[in-house]
Amino acid sequence: MRPPFLSGIGSGIIQDIRSRLPWYWSDWKDAYNYRVIPSIVLIFFANVLPGIAFSLDLIERTNQYGVSEVLLSSFMASFIFSVFGAQPLCIAGVTGPITVLSQTIYDITQRGSNPPNYLHFVGWVYLWGAILHWVTAALNFCNFLKYVTLFSCDAFGFYAGWVYLQYGVQVITRKFHSSSPAAYLTSIILALLMVATSFLFQGLSKTTLFHRHVRRFFADYGMPISLVATSGMAYWGRFNSANPATLPTGRAFTPAGGREWLVRFWDLEGKWVGIAFPFGVMLWVLFFFDHNVSSLIAQGSQFPLRKPPGFHYDFFLLGITTLIAGLLGLPAPNGLIPQAPIHTTSLLVMGRRAKSKDDPEDPDQTRTPSPEPDPLLAVREVPIGVAEQRVSNLAQGSLCLVLLSGPFLHVLGLIPKGVLAGLFWYMGLDALLWNSITQKILYLFRDRALIPKNERLHRVRKSRIVMFVSVQLVGFGAAFAITQTIAAIGFPILIFLLVPLRTLVVPRLPFTQEELAVLDGPTASPFTMESVGGTHGS
Repeated sequence: MRPPFLSGIGSGIIQDIRSRLPWYWSDWKDAYNYRVIPSIVLIFFANVLPGIAFSLDLIERTNQYGVSEVLLSSFMASFIFSVFGAQPLCIAGVTGPITVLSQTIYDITQRGSNPPNYLHFVGWVYLWGAILHWVTAALNFCNFLKYVTLFSCDAFGFYAGWVYLQYGVQVITRKFHSSSPAAYLTSIILALLMVATSFLFQGLSKTTLFHRHVRRFFADYGMPISLVATSGMAYWGRFNSANPATLPTGRAFTPAGGREWLVRFWDLEGKWVGIAFPFGVMLWVLFFFDHNVSSLIAQGSQFPLRKPPGFHYDFFLLGITTLIAGLLGLPAPNGLIPQAPIHTTSLLVMGRRAKSKDDPEDPDQTRTPSPEPDPLLAVREVPIGVAEQRVSNLAQGSLCLVLLSGPFLHVLGLIPKGVLAGLFWYMGLDALLWNSITQKILYLFRDRALIPKNERLHRVRKSRIVMFVSVQLVGFGAAFAITQTIAAIGFPILIFLLVPLRTLVVPRLPFTQEELAVLDGPTASPFTMESVGGTHGS
């Protein structure tokens, strides 16, 4: 095992490469697995459409980005991390937090009488951020991740879930004054229909109806089928006559406004170069937490992984993708929540295992931040492996590039915005329902007589559960509240402070060590945490 803190500049990157390189060829061979196919379909829809919908504010308010930029950013991230990355299971793309940050930068810099060129300014923000990424990776600062536990990950996942819900509402309300009442009502109906059908397929996959392969089909393809079917409803009968708003698209392989792809940000006036630095620091703080936590959750302890990770090396690669995004005028990609853990979950290989009488239920299952593909089979089948490979990430990103062509871009433009809103609501609600914070809150209201006797939370006083969850909700509430103000530029700091809050403050509260061990725990297994020097104890 690597010592807790590596010595020597770049030693973490070198060790990550040495650990992962022997597995590189098997990363491609192991894609010969059926689980890869539904994974590609699921993650493609779960990545590209939310990314575009997240950017609708940027597209409409700044006129600096378009659908082409979002699609190209997703492809660029998937190509680099699937071909060169050490952790190809982590899905990277355009997220809600980077959209909030980019929009806040626009609001701050463009309000004066002599504003800078926005894309030139953002190019410098990304350059400063990229440099900080490289310094972080070279100095092995990713070892800080050893202090990240489920406390921080669950709070951030809770935040991400509410961001999805908020953006779903914004997609619907954005066109309230410019749409006809019929079009507006149709968008709401389509959104609710998308949510209902998605959860219907998910519910059917957990019942005793149909053959187990049919139920697995519902779990794998339910959301894409719902999206296609609901989009088709918009063009049927009176729905079509209402003419609901659809996704705005531009010309094939053409950036917004007809500009050239290369952004010559070095032409920016000198004073703005210095002003861009603090914004670059905020970008670095956001990506350090967001991307690395996405990687941690995608390689969580509930997944039986066997291939080594590489946090230092991948964070160095994230600096490269950030710089490329600045050069091309793209929204910078980074790790996605909940798409990253959904990706790993979709690649689970289920098998039979004899159930021990002393351990009738795997205690880790109560702490799983994402559901099993077929929970009905949990008694007889458990995850015995993961199809750890690079093809599913590369393929879903390549499909984003295909969408940039004229015919497919036209098809993309047929998707109603109401369906996108429903997709946001479905993903947000699904993420919240399986979040540990939600599970603890529901535990407090459940009939104790109907709770399994081996439930881990039985070992914790209810007052301590309330206290622990309250601290998490305070952290979530502060981060979510600040994003609703002009001070949203500082929300990455509040998210980052979740880690020292857990490390320095929570242990001083009246918890016993046993209670903290039940309420919290390491995000990933000791095997995964070796890359960052092991897991820090409570």
